[in-house]
Parts: sequence; C-alpha cells; structure tokens
Amino acid sequence: MRITLHGVRGSMPAPGREYLRVGGHTSCVSVTLTGEASPTLVLDAGTGLTHLSRTLGHRPFHGEIVLTHLHWDHVQGLPFFRSGDTADADVVLHLPAQDAPPPPRYECDDGVGRGAPRQHTAVAVDVPAPTGTTAGPPIVAPFPSGGGAEPEKSGSAAAALLGRAMSPPHFPIGPEGLAGRWRFRMAEAGWLEAGGARVLLTDIPHKGGRTFGIRVEADGASFAYLPDHDPSADPAPGATLAHGVDVLLHDAQFAESERAIAVAYGHSTVADAVALAIRADVGRLVLIHHAPTRTDDAVDALAAREAADAEFPVTIGRERDVIDL
Repeated sequence: MRITLHGVRGSMPAPGREYLRVGGHTSCVSVTLTGEASPTLVLDAGTGLTHLSRTLGHRPFHGEIVLTHLHWDHVQGLPFFRSGDTADADVVLHLPAQDAPPPPRYECDDGVGRGAPRQHTAVAVDVPAPTGTTAGPPIVAPFPSGGGAEPEKSGSAAAALLGRAMSPPHFPIGPEGLAGRWRFRMAEAGWLEAGGARVLLTDIPHKGGRTFGIRVEADGASFAYLPDHDPSADPAPGATLAHGVDVLLHDAQFAESERAIAVAYGHSTVADAVALAIRADVGRLVLIHHAPTRTDDAVDALAAREAADAEFPVTIGRERDVIDL
C-alpha cells in the first residue's frame, strides 16, 4: 500500500515561506492499496484534504474517511474537498461516537441550501440544518428531498457535533449540504473494514473529546496513525495499537522544554514519540502534527536534537511525502 501525507501541521494551518518545506496543511493522510489507481481510505480531514483533491485531479472520490477526533484541524477540509463535494462522489465518513448527551431537539420545515431555496421536509437526522434557526444544533433537521448527504442514524451525537462546527452561523452549509452521496457513521473502538483495508480504532489520551488512534493493515503491511496523543497520561493503549507496525506516524508537536504545554493540551513531545516507538517495537517512526508556529528549520533542529539517539529510522513527516509499504 502507498501512504501519502497531505497535511502534517497541528492545531491550525501554517502559511508562509518559512513553512513550505515541511508544509502548512493540517492533518490528512491517504491510503492507496496495491492495484488501485487512487486512494480509497483517508485518515482525518484537515486542510490537507484540499491537496488530496489536487492529487486526484479533482476527480470524484470514492472511498471512506475515518476521523481520529472532531477538533477543527482534523475536519476543516471537509467543505473544501472538491473531489468529495461533487455529484459523482461516494463517501462514507466515520466519526468517533461521543458519550456526551445529545443537544436539544427542535424542528424546522424549510431552509436554504447552497444556491437557490429548496423544499425540505423535517426528518430525524444526526446533522444540523444549513438554515438560520433558533439557538442550539438540531437533531430533527431539514433534509432536502431528492439526494445529497445521507446521515445514518445512531444514538451518538457525533454527527451533530460535526454540524455544530460546520453549519450557519459558523459556516454557510452543514454536512448535508455536500454534493454527492455522503453517509455519516458512528464509530466505536474496535476493528472495521474501510476502503478495502482492515482498520483498528483504539481510544487514546488527548484533551477535549474522544480521540482514536488508528492502525491500518493491508497488502501484508501495517502502519499506525496517532496524530494527537498524550502518552504521558497512559502509554499502554497507543503502544498496544502500534505494536510491531512497519511505520508509526506520531504526534511530535512539542519539545521536551515545552512539556507543561504538551500535557496541558494533551499532546506529545518528540521524546514521547520516540519512547512510544521503542515500546511498540515499530520499524520506523515518522514525526507529524508539527506546531504551526515552528518553522521548517526549527522542526529540523527539534528532530535532530531530541530523536538523534534513536536506534531505528526516525524521519520528519512532510506534506506530499509518499511511503510505500
């Protein structure tokens, strides 16, 4: 399989010439299986998702997206994903199921989607309406008759939480405003089949909402993806998830001198990433989720200083890097 890094920054994009070598887009990784011409599996939907569209030549995406969690830097690319926001797209989006109680219910029976007003019917869905309404995100929301996204119902509030960040007044449309065929599924920890690969989701420590680490197995190879992870809180879940993988893509947002900030925000230092890779006996460590204010030169210096003694390959993940397994 082929792994492509489309976004490797954390927290927010990093524009400017000092960030071009590592790249400024936020978290997004695609997986192309042997024999496939295009990716069928995407991990996270940060602004790097726009780079995936360019990689596809803006052709419709047919596949599945698995989110580690719902923080902005991991979902902001969704409404700008041209290959997904097109009539012929076919996308399944897996969101971490949340334990929080659902938001208040209310009903509305009309609204305006993208472009001209459309007729809507109030139906029970997991995403909010794209219209201006009374306060609070809906569980019963207008859904345009005749197509668009198809939210799949469950007891979780995860899709509604996604809509709270992607709907008016915060954004012009809600998830149901995406063109093509979109299905929203609530994911629990455990194995699932996604995009033709075996995918294992494991709860890992990170501040501000449920967060998964992801292991992907396909074509006789494996890798683990933990972009937001605080192993100082409990290293066991992440180490177990990543045990024996060929490649570990891991959070490296902070320096050891910044440990207090790393712990406060639920992230890793470079030293944490190296220690976890040793514990998990991985083949190679790729450092990702770089701090948005850390320049390319500073990222290089941090890795050289804090990962120099590792007895296995450690590289800096850079936007557009390709890893063949």
